[in-house]
Order: sequence, then C-alpha cells, then structure tokens
Amino acid sequence: MNWTGGKRPTISQVAAQAGVARSTVSRAFSQPERLTRETVARVLEVAKQLGYTPNPVAQALSTGRSRNIALVVPDVANPFFPPLIRAAQRKAEEYDLCVFLGDSDEKPEREDQLLERFASQVDGVVLVSSRLSDTQIWAYAQRMPLVLINRDIDNMLRVLIDSAPGMEDAVTHLAELGHRHLAYVSGPATSWSNAQRRTAFRNAARRQGLEVSSISANRSTYESGRKSAERVVASGATACVAFDDLLAQGILAGLADLSVAVPEQISVVGCDDVLGSTTSPALTTISNHCVAAGEVAISLLVDNFGGSPAVDVRHVLKTHLVIRNSTAARK
Repeated sequence: MNWTGGKRPTISQVAAQAGVARSTVSRAFSQPERLTRETVARVLEVAKQLGYTPNPVAQALSTGRSRNIALVVPDVANPFFPPLIRAAQRKAEEYDLCVFLGDSDEKPEREDQLLERFASQVDGVVLVSSRLSDTQIWAYAQRMPLVLINRDIDNMLRVLIDSAPGMEDAVTHLAELGHRHLAYVSGPATSWSNAQRRTAFRNAARRQGLEVSSISANRSTYESGRKSAERVVASGATACVAFDDLLAQGILAGLADLSVAVPEQISVVGCDDVLGSTTSPALTTISNHCVAAGEVAISLLVDNFGGSPAVDVRHVLKTHLVIRNSTAARK
C-alpha cells in the first residue's frame, strides 16, 4: 500500500490519477459491466498502486446492495448441513458475497426472528429446510430475494433433494434380502424432507407387499436415535430406515446397548450419506446432493437479484442408495 502521511487514499485521488470521474471509479468496483474493459483495467491498476479499496458502507449506499446474504438452517450441528454451508459459502465468494449464518434450532419462532433481523442487512436469503408456514415464507419473499432448499412452495425459487428414488432403492434392497417387516424412524414433524421420505418409504413398501411400522424420534439427534432403538426392536421389524444418518448412527449405538447385532439381527439404513463411511458397521444409506444444493441455491439467488418475487423455479436433485455393511440377508 502506498498511503502517504498515514492517510487512506480516497476515491477522488484514484479518479484524478486515472483521469476519470469519481462515479467511474465507483462503477469500476460495483458495476464494471457498465464500463469498457480498458477503463476498468486502468481504474483498478491506479487503485492498486495507491492502495485504495472501496468503502463497503459507501458502496451499499450508492448501489443499494450490501453484498451480504443470509443462510438459515434448522440445526447447524446436524452433519447434513455443514457440507451444504461450506458449498454455499464457496459459491457466494465467487460472486464476492459475504454469508451471514443463522441457526434456528428447529424453532419456527427463532427462524422468524433471524429473518427479521437479517432483512435490513442482506441482499437475499437462502432458507434451508424451513420450519415456517408457507404464508410466512411467502411474506419474506415479497421483501427480498429468497431461495428455498428442501421446501416445495409454488411460484418460488427452490432446490429440492428428491429422496423417492433412493428410498425406492433402499426398500427394494431390503426386500431382496428377505426382510418382510420394515420400520421407518422419522425426524422432525415439521420437516418437508421427513414427510417426503416417509411417504416414499410407505409407497415403496406397499409395492413390495411389506409390513411397515412408524416410529417417531421427534428431533434428528444421535440421542433420539439411540432411544428409538428399543422401539425398533419392540416393533418386530427386521430392518429399519432412519430419516437421516444422525438418527441411524444413534440407532446403531442403541442396538449395541441392547446386544442386538447389526446387520445379523436387524439391518439399518440411513439417509444423506454424511456419516455412512465412519459408523460401525459402515452404514448403508441414501446418498443425496447437499453440496450441489448449496451451490445451486446461491446461483439462483444471485440470478434473481432485482427480479420478480414470484418466480417459479423447481430444481430437483435425485438420490441413490449406497450399500455398505449395515444391511444383510434376514436369517
């Protein structure tokens, strides 16, 4: 940096040395597409020589853009979300955007508070597995660009991980292993993904002519899964499918506590494929595309800056089964 007298270089100094107007310097940083490449290159070179960087507050005032976006998830501790968060942040950095992260702790009122606070500070928001009502989500979409991940609402931007193909594979896999009674251990009651997975499980089991049991774990946590193990055994099912890998990991631990061998006595299938290779035994699970979901959501959000709030985009990512060591033929 070539600061003189300890003073920060100003936009006026850059403009004078580059032989352009102050507004041209501002556009070179905030709206370079409005200038020729030669002009942008000259302004940036002078700025580099002087050690000038634009004031983000001044930029926000002049452009109406903060270059901040918000990403809100229901449970940052759930291993499904960190890969998605990292992917979204990397993608946002490509657009020179800063990401504010909010954790709603599975509470719709907390999610509402976070969005209210973020609304005046960000250019848009990505809501992941939102627990708000359709009406609440739509109201926020009228105030700022908004993209949903794993929540399907018409006339909105959304990225959906379709669990149905992977669930069909999982149930077929268990049926081919000779299992005739399956249990589904469900996640949060307000989760769109849980409802979709439970429905896909029941439909696939019905097509295979299998008996099914439903077990509610309420929250998707390791401890909830562990506590669910006893009910899985009591149901008489010889195999179970958990809402996600975290619940499945807890179920494996709970079955071990009960001296129930996996997969010899009960087979276990997870969903998300974020823990499958690290559990003991290695978990058969439905693989999703959480990284792709984060990347696509950021791109959709940026594309919609300044656009209409009523944009119907439904980007669907498919799933498939990854077979490991937690499933085996019924004995």
